[in-house]
Amino acid sequence: MKTLFIECNMGAAGDMLMAALYELLEDRQAFLDAMNALGLPSVRVEAQAAATCGIAGTHMTVAVHGQEETEGSVPAEAPHPHVHSHGEAHGHDHDYHHHHDHDHDYPHDPHDHGEGHHHHHATPGHIGELLDGLPLPEEVRRRARRVYDAIARAEAKAHGCPVGDVHFHEVGALDAVADVAGVCYALYLLAPERIVVSPIHVGSGTVRCAHGVMPVPAPATANLLSGVPICGGTIQGELCTPTGAALLTSFADAYGPMPVMVTKAVGVGIGTKQFQQANCVRAFLGETVEEANGEILELVCNVDDMTPEALSFAASRLLEAGALDVYTLPGTMKKGRPGHVLTVLCVPEQEGELARRILAETTTNGLRVRRCGKYFLTPGAGMVQTRWGPVKLKLARGYGITHVKPEFEDAAELAREHDVPYQAVLQEALGQLRQEDFRK
Repeated sequence: MKTLFIECNMGAAGDMLMAALYELLEDRQAFLDAMNALGLPSVRVEAQAAATCGIAGTHMTVAVHGQEETEGSVPAEAPHPHVHSHGEAHGHDHDYHHHHDHDHDYPHDPHDHGEGHHHHHATPGHIGELLDGLPLPEEVRRRARRVYDAIARAEAKAHGCPVGDVHFHEVGALDAVADVAGVCYALYLLAPERIVVSPIHVGSGTVRCAHGVMPVPAPATANLLSGVPICGGTIQGELCTPTGAALLTSFADAYGPMPVMVTKAVGVGIGTKQFQQANCVRAFLGETVEEANGEILELVCNVDDMTPEALSFAASRLLEAGALDVYTLPGTMKKGRPGHVLTVLCVPEQEGELARRILAETTTNGLRVRRCGKYFLTPGAGMVQTRWGPVKLKLARGYGITHVKPEFEDAAELAREHDVPYQAVLQEALGQLRQEDFRK
């Protein structure tokens, strides 16, 4: 299986991810030409050779009005009279947002730039229109829009305001649009079947931003990384930005150490700040062999002297005791007697306890244990909005596969509440599913 492993030992930022993926591409110049043909106002994308702690790689410069956003967040102890953003501890500022009660003009006057330029801002709606108009494949635009929508939701939650009231600093917004579009396009070109991301190093301490002193990880980043393995460490500063977090969580099929794989190419994306350890994101592209990703036990016995009611009760008790699943199959026992084969699935740690419970809850005098390798999709959750209200989704992902199913109880509750047929709610939820892309 074509697998991409992303190593985030020093967190992740949009430009670093784009640079690491850029190094994996066969036609790098064509990628740069496409990025500079996006039509983003006054934006120029360039790949520069760079090094960190002796490791050679690429730094991706995204310049707006000829200047790369490098102010970023700074340690809370440092004097900093004018800070635009909390966005990039790697020296790449593109995530500034705030909450306003009035409108801002967008796009900006191209002559208003530099340290004294007027601060124009863009809403998530403006950014969405910009992304939708990019000359890129539809799949890339759709994925980029989903990433930016996730950022907007995370920022809104962090500030306790509606998503529509979030405003992105115009220069930082253009910078981030280029980063997000670049990463989505590079992944489209690489077409990995599975993406695995290491635990994400977020940094530690506090940073000073436009809103004051903020803890690391920043609230929006923390919202985006909910349910994802992260670590803090001793490095002071913000290592993972909201854009980096949104990109990683949008594309990751799994999190953990590097899988066993035959590596064909390695990309190194380098940040601008210097630390005691290499400030880079590494991307490994190669082939993995499908292996079982777990172990499961089958506890099996034959039963021919229990009533259906008693066997049903025993099955429910075994589920209550922690069995993963319990089921019966009809069978013909000794002397031609009809009976059932009872199978209980459990994790290895439950073997002894559930074996005892089977002997106690059924009439069998013995059972068989089968140890099996197990392939499984990682469960997750999502949501779609119907005219009657939200419906939760059951997600399962892995091996380049995604299963999506509306939650029955949510659809049924909306049907009861609004006195509409259950099928009407279900069909609308399924229609929304077809419009959204939950395949990553």
